[in-house]
Amino acid sequence: MNEILKVKNIQKYYGGKGNVTKAIDNISFNVYEGEYIGIMGASGSGKTTLLNCISTIDTVTSGNIYIDNKNITEMKSKEISKFRREKLGFIFQDFNLLDTLTAYENIALALTITKVNPKEIDKRIKEVANLLNIQDILNKYPYQMSGGQKQRVASARAIITNPKLILADEPTGTLDSKSAKMLLESFKNLNEQINATILMVTHDVFTASYCKRILFIKDGKIFNEIVRGEETRKQFFNNIMEVVSLLGGDLNEY
Repeated sequence: MNEILKVKNIQKYYGGKGNVTKAIDNISFNVYEGEYIGIMGASGSGKTTLLNCISTIDTVTSGNIYIDNKNITEMKSKEISKFRREKLGFIFQDFNLLDTLTAYENIALALTITKVNPKEIDKRIKEVANLLNIQDILNKYPYQMSGGQKQRVASARAIITNPKLILADEPTGTLDSKSAKMLLESFKNLNEQINATILMVTHDVFTASYCKRILFIKDGKIFNEIVRGEETRKQFFNNIMEVVSLLGGDLNEY
């Protein structure tokens, strides 16, 4: 099994001169091709900082992060921009679609920038639209779509470049329960049908229950890890709930 992500002894500090906050405290873990991993933790636990460091949005204070055997912590800014464009796919809570472009144009944008042949772009968009069930909204603008449709378009945009790793930050955070379930079924299809490797930050236990492995972060450290294995999603949901209760606090904070 190919190793897609290797996080090794990373630390992240903010502040200085006697007012230092340790956001990440010596975290290490690996992600392999085709895994679907959730990261959970209370607000301020370090889960978003961790995702930001992996996504190259932020930098680590110490330690190393390898994606597709490349050490991103040693890359220069120009290298990072190219690497991010070619190797990573991003799905954000607020969609980040361009309002002046149709769904088709939003999805095509990353390929257009890299000068992919228009026929190849059209072929890829039709394939991904079929996978995510958005064929009937390709000519619509974001203002004409529901939240769930926007997020599936954003997901299509994230995978159209065939990235090594898809990073999702609270992707169901602004969706109603029906739209959230449709999106999560789409993620499941991406993972199972095209072997997409997904790393997702979420506070929601139902959303996390779709993953195959969960890392729980507390005070900048990995507090616990559970693997779904042969369990049903309902059984895994119950296991996640048990760990969340051990973490303490109000479930709505997670």
